[in-house]
Amino acid sequence: MTVTVELDDELAARLETHLEEDETYEELIEELVGIYESSRFVQEGYSE
Repeated sequence: MTVTVELDDELAARLETHLEEDETYEELIEELVGIYESSRFVQEGYSE
């Protein structure tokens, strides 16, 4: 499944400043979601 997400120019420019060489927006967003999920587990007291 493919989803199209529209970003305003300002947010797209901000994201672009964080892209590493040859990194795609999808890869960056995957990394950001992973960071968000990790911090959410810590905030909720999740432990394995």
